[in-house]
Amino acid sequence: MLIKTRGIVLNYLKYRETSIIARIYTEQRGVQSYIVNGVRRAKPPGRIALFQPFTLLDLVAYVSPRGGLTRLSEFRCAYPFRTIPYDIRKSSVLLFLSEVVSRSVREEEPNPELFAFLHDSLLTYDAQTEQHENFALLFLLHLAGYLGFGPESGREITEQVAFATDVNQASTARPTVLRFQEFEHHFGELLHQPAQPTIPNGRVRRELLGILLRYYQLHVEGLGDIRSLDVLSEVLSE
Repeated sequence: MLIKTRGIVLNYLKYRETSIIARIYTEQRGVQSYIVNGVRRAKPPGRIALFQPFTLLDLVAYVSPRGGLTRLSEFRCAYPFRTIPYDIRKSSVLLFLSEVVSRSVREEEPNPELFAFLHDSLLTYDAQTEQHENFALLFLLHLAGYLGFGPESGREITEQVAFATDVNQASTARPTVLRFQEFEHHFGELLHQPAQPTIPNGRVRRELLGILLRYYQLHVEGLGDIRSLDVLSEVLSE
């Protein structure tokens, strides 16, 4: 059986000499893994680029009644990004967010609202030419709502993180009470006044991302460390 569906690439693994196993969030069937043959050959060039994280695809995929690993019959880029591949900040943000989504979204069933959020957010981000420095924070705050633990206030985030004792935290010192109050204020702005945040600089923005990731670790089992955060921190450094 074949189905046509839109998909958002999460990641891929090399498979044999020229193929990959691509993990894709599909509109019709949730998270699915597909064998894609021959995309790592030298010719035709560029096909492996279609499976970079968060690429938007139109797919024709095989469906097995027993579930499990199947193959793609056809695939093509649904929307070539116009700004993201040429902006190191944007591409680093997407690498980071794709890792969070890949570890957080696991259901092998359709979720039209979540798919629309991911799809439309990527299109919006690609179209933005300015004032997109808070995109990662806003994206993660909204994603938490679709995953079932969306905060209603900044205090909800900071209190849970401040009192958590079972999260694998970085070796840096725990923020002071005054710092948590500052974080609470900024998260509150992002939640309720996203067009008018007062985050002063990249350093504070990186700290907010760290706090928000700890919040995710409390709610997403096995989230672990997000390796691309270090890359993003370097790119967003002052």
